[in-house]
Amino acid sequence: MNYSKMPKIELHCHLDGSVRPETIIELAKKDGIHIPSFDRGEIREELIAPLDCESLDEYLEKFSIPNDVMQSKENLKRISFELYEDAAGENVKYMEVRFAPLLHTQKGLSVEEIIGSVIEGMKEAEEQFDIKGNIILCCMRTMSPESAFEVVEKGKNFLGKGVVAIDLCASEEEGFCREFIEPIALAREYGYRVTIHAGETGVGRNVLEAVEWLGAERIGHGVYIKDCPEAYQVVKEKGIVLEICPTSNVQTKAVEEFRDHPLYDFHREGIKITINTDNRTVSDTTMTKECELVWGEFAMNEEDYRAIYLNSVEAAFASDEVKAGLRKQGDGSAASF
Repeated sequence: MNYSKMPKIELHCHLDGSVRPETIIELAKKDGIHIPSFDRGEIREELIAPLDCESLDEYLEKFSIPNDVMQSKENLKRISFELYEDAAGENVKYMEVRFAPLLHTQKGLSVEEIIGSVIEGMKEAEEQFDIKGNIILCCMRTMSPESAFEVVEKGKNFLGKGVVAIDLCASEEEGFCREFIEPIALAREYGYRVTIHAGETGVGRNVLEAVEWLGAERIGHGVYIKDCPEAYQVVKEKGIVLEICPTSNVQTKAVEEFRDHPLYDFHREGIKITINTDNRTVSDTTMTKECELVWGEFAMNEEDYRAIYLNSVEAAFASDEVKAGLRKQGDGSAASF
C-alpha cells in the first residue's frame, strides 16, 4: 500500500511538539530569543527525543524550546498554519490539534488571544489546503485544578468556532483524575467533548477513572489497559476510542519496542484504536511513517486500514457534515485504498 497517498485522519497531535525546526530558528532570530543553536541540524537534534528515552518526563523536556517562540499571536498563528499545511501534504484529511493555552502567556497574551490565534492559523490552512480541523484545549496536570477551570471558562466562547474538546496532559501520576473531576464536569456542561491522556505510563487504572469519573470519550494512549482488566473491560464495553501513538509510546517507554505494542491485539479483540503521531517534531514522525510502521510490523491488511480509518471518522469531534465527507474519502474505492 502507498501510505503517503491514502486518506488519513489524525486525532492526537500536539502543536508545541510539531513545530518545524527552521521556523523555530527564524522566529527566535526575529524576536531575539536565545536558543541553543541557529543551525537547523543542531536545533533539530535538540528537539527530537531519542527512541531510548528513559521516561515520559524525559520526553517532555523537548517542549521547552518550541514554547519559547510560541508567545505571540503572530507566531502561534504561523505555527498552527504550518502544522496543518504539513499534514495536508501527506493526505491527512482531518486533524485535531491540541495545545495548552496557559503555556503561552509568558509575554502577556490572554488565553483568548492565544486560542484565537491558533484557530486563525487552522482556518487559513483549511482555506488553502484539502484539510479540515478542530482544536482541543489541554489543561496541565502539573498545574492546579483552578488553572483547568480557567481554560474551560475562557475557551467556552470558542466552542463551535474551532474548539471542540478538553484534555488533561503532561506528566502522569496515579489517581490524577480525582483532582480534576469538577473542572471537567463543567467543561462537559458547556459542551466540550472529552479526551484524556491516561494509561501512558504504567497505570491502567487511570484509564478506568478517566472514563468513569471524567466522562472521557477517547483516551490518549491507553496502552496500560493491558495490565488492568477493569479498564480494559470498560474501554471495550463502552466503545472508548484509544488514540495510539506508536513511535511516541516507544520513546516514553510505554512499550520497550514497536513489536511489543499491544495495539494489534487491541484491534483484533474489538477495541477501537486510531493511529496518530503525538508530536511530529519531537517524535521525528509523520502519519505516513506511523502507518508504514504499524502495518509493516503487524502485517495488517487493507481491511485493517479501512477499519481503523473509519474508527477515526466516528471518533472525530467533527460536525456531521465533515464526517460524511470523511466517510466518502474512505469508502473503500480503488482511489482511496
